[in-house]
Amino acid sequence: MNRRSTLGRYALAGVAVAALAAFALATSPEAALARLRWLATDPIRFGLAAVALAAVRPLLAWPTTLLAVAVGFAYGWVGTPFALALVVGTALPPYALARAGRLRLRDDPGTGEEPGVAARFCRAGERFAAESGSVRAVAGTRLLPLPSDAVTVGAAAAGVGTRSFLLGTAAGELPWVLCGVAVGVSLDRLAAGGGSLLDPTAILGMAAVGALLLAGPLYRTFLGPDPTASA
Repeated sequence: MNRRSTLGRYALAGVAVAALAAFALATSPEAALARLRWLATDPIRFGLAAVALAAVRPLLAWPTTLLAVAVGFAYGWVGTPFALALVVGTALPPYALARAGRLRLRDDPGTGEEPGVAARFCRAGERFAAESGSVRAVAGTRLLPLPSDAVTVGAAAAGVGTRSFLLGTAAGELPWVLCGVAVGVSLDRLAAGGGSLLDPTAILGMAAVGALLLAGPLYRTFLGPDPTASA
């Protein structure tokens, strides 16, 4: 009972980390930052709270970069590997759910009619992943300023394996994690001076790299000649 109560408190602390960080990023109030500082005074407590937040984040549909911001505020740049691990780990629950749904759809014998939208989406994703390579597809898509969970569901629907998904997610999310940690490290200064949270140039640069990685496979998959047409 005590253990369950302790886990519940850590889960609530994780939600508190997200709420305080989001509130601080949105309005930059000194009171919210003061509470976030108090939570960060105990590295172990803050780390457990961050893990709890990563576990519940998909249910709240909050951006994964928020994890990196919180870790950067508490640990500084040395917390970058931990932030990346949290961002990768928080993508696993929606990936597992979407993968289970895809397997169920694939195993469904159907009625012999034309495949539905979900089935066509999965097949298109499979062709794209096969054309570009699973790791490249996931990494390039994550570099784009798209909702993280949407990319996760797309990767699962495309049949990307767990290992390729983890590698691609780590590679594609690393620049976002670095940006988030940088914001966390500078959160006090940004709150005092009202500076920009993320440099738009960095976002455009990551999007450009992602577009370059995916342009060729996208063209060959969806606009190039159909390889089955001549069969």
